[in-house]
Amino acid sequence: MLGFLKEPVVVTAKINVNLVALTVMGLISRLWGFCYPRAVVFDEVYYGQFVSLYMKRIFFVDDSGPPFGHMLLALGGYLGGFDGNFLWNRIGAEYSMNVPVWSLRLLPALAGALCVPLAYQILVELHFSHCAALGAALLILLENSLITQSRFMLLESILIFFILLAVLSYLKFYNLKKHSAFSGSWWFWLLLTGVACSCAVGVKYMGLFTYMLLLAIAGLHFWHMIGDQDLSNVSLLCHFLARGLALIIIPMGLYLSFFYVHLALLYRSGPHDQIMTSAFQASLEGGLARITQGQPLEVAYGSQITLRNVLGKPVQCWLHSHTNTYPIRYENGRGSSHQQQVTCYPFKDVNNWWIVKDPGMQQLVVSNPPRPVRHGHIVQLVHGITTRYLNTHDVAAPLSPHAQEVSCYIDYNISMPAQNLWRVEIVNRESDTDVWKTILSEVRFVHVNTSAVLKASGVIGASLPEWGYRQLEVVGEKLSKGYHQSMVWNVEEHRYGKSQEQKEREVELHSPTQMDISKNLSFMAKFTELQWKILTLKNEDTEHKYSSSALDWITMDTNIAYWLHPTSGAQIHLLGNVATWASANAAVLIYLCLSLWYLLRRRRKIYDIPEDAWQLWVSAGGICGGGWAVNYLPFFLMEKTLFLYHYLPALTFQILLIPVVLQHLGDHLCRSVLLKSMFSALLVAWFSSVYFVYCTFSPVTYGQPALALTELKALRWKDTWNILIRKQ
Repeated sequence: MLGFLKEPVVVTAKINVNLVALTVMGLISRLWGFCYPRAVVFDEVYYGQFVSLYMKRIFFVDDSGPPFGHMLLALGGYLGGFDGNFLWNRIGAEYSMNVPVWSLRLLPALAGALCVPLAYQILVELHFSHCAALGAALLILLENSLITQSRFMLLESILIFFILLAVLSYLKFYNLKKHSAFSGSWWFWLLLTGVACSCAVGVKYMGLFTYMLLLAIAGLHFWHMIGDQDLSNVSLLCHFLARGLALIIIPMGLYLSFFYVHLALLYRSGPHDQIMTSAFQASLEGGLARITQGQPLEVAYGSQITLRNVLGKPVQCWLHSHTNTYPIRYENGRGSSHQQQVTCYPFKDVNNWWIVKDPGMQQLVVSNPPRPVRHGHIVQLVHGITTRYLNTHDVAAPLSPHAQEVSCYIDYNISMPAQNLWRVEIVNRESDTDVWKTILSEVRFVHVNTSAVLKASGVIGASLPEWGYRQLEVVGEKLSKGYHQSMVWNVEEHRYGKSQEQKEREVELHSPTQMDISKNLSFMAKFTELQWKILTLKNEDTEHKYSSSALDWITMDTNIAYWLHPTSGAQIHLLGNVATWASANAAVLIYLCLSLWYLLRRRRKIYDIPEDAWQLWVSAGGICGGGWAVNYLPFFLMEKTLFLYHYLPALTFQILLIPVVLQHLGDHLCRSVLLKSMFSALLVAWFSSVYFVYCTFSPVTYGQPALALTELKALRWKDTWNILIRKQ
């Protein structure tokens, strides 16, 4: 039985030396001295803040994209033992000893290094020669801009890694023969394609461009499969379902999981809470949750409430009133009602409290048992401190004359009767009998007499003059088919009123509530709100010193100074390899011109190249040229501040196109021995120029050695480049 032990166990393995060597060189180029400088480099000041918030479990919102990339950077900080205590307020600030620079920069550097062997394998899977694949990998290896972006706590190298991994995985899946369908390797590469696409989108929404490209290519390939008579209908259905599962369902599920982990980690209240709804804020530990914990869920007649405007931007604010009245006449000569002012106040204050009153009863306390307010009920809102009723009438608002003034009614014994009845409309109701709920219900107040809707017009830009203490205007907007969040309110703080006497009630209004009812949001509710905020939240775009346009990227007419040594001339710049960028542009032009020429000739039934060479040319162009186009052209439609690093994913595909074009020229246009020899010599000279440019700009790629004044001036190959030169 144990006879097999008499012979040695032998394991044989094939090792691609090219792949191993490229991986090692990629690691050396990205990891060598990557802890230098030990100072904040450009956007590390931005991403570092989020890493610190992850370490402290404090909630934040970043409008630049999904959280997966941030979590990977935070993972590096966690593995290095970072406690999150560092003030990320200045580029060039020296890192304190508690900041593990090596671990924070490690994952981007590893991702950038692995892009080198990925480029090699993509060209091999596209059925190009190992020489062409090696050339593609070396061009990625020697691209200064990709090296710079990989060596710091930034996301572009991680994004490009997942993009290339997705492309490679799909090519490996596609290249498996029919007899390998539904095998283990077939499923592995198909599933890895979907996972990599989801990760790319999860790092930055720019990953969506490549994801859409691969979906289009997969759809085209499946369309060709439909015409294969060897495949049965059942087999086609299985192929369709497998692709739908791996390329759509699983990526969507994985994308949701990024947010699930993000929200599970960030459970504490923080500075970004204010842009979220009250329900979201109340689900976080601390902050609003400390105030609202245990409040009554159902709003009843006699409830004491604060009403927060749902829009919440540019600032959150609460329905507010105070004893001051509107001026008899405004600055433009228009008259007012001279009633008590009602505003939207961006701070918590006792004057934000209102009492929900039943118009048919005089009591301002909650009965036993409480009588809940439902959708469609008529209520009066009584200001808690001044006991005056929320009112509107046919008088123009101070800043919005097309709308009605909203006030708290003062009886001046003149012909202006009170109009203080409001109908409660629950916007997010499930049925017409829904109860008005604390935090969860979003409501509109429709004025019974005039059908005007209570609206915080101030949240969209109108604040009152000095007489209104610069608070935000509240108006009665005539009800229309249009809908705007400035017309929607939710109850944030809530208690059941117990005191009928005004003095006792004022004491009650200053006291916290202590009732125990939970209002936790579901994950999907939190995900939907957070996703919407990420997509719609727009920071004010300001012109940056190093911002650029998409047209500047093609010719690299711009650069970005990432870091400058405080005393020496050492500095780091995002600058590409000029020889590579020029070659990449030429490759795109040559590919487009040759493709047009071939198409015209093929239309005339003239075939200049064999059919298999044509299919190879088209498929490589679809991946490399298409990847460049989908990652570059959309930026012409974007209204945001753009930087040179936004071009790097497109540049990566453009670089892959260079060896595609070169091999095609060598195989099909250089047909004589002499032409092939001349072409080979030109390739050697060209690649030597690429290496020369890489070496020339290495000091500003790696930040060392420090260059003298004359050497820095010599690097300014274009007048538009901003090489930093200290004044002597």
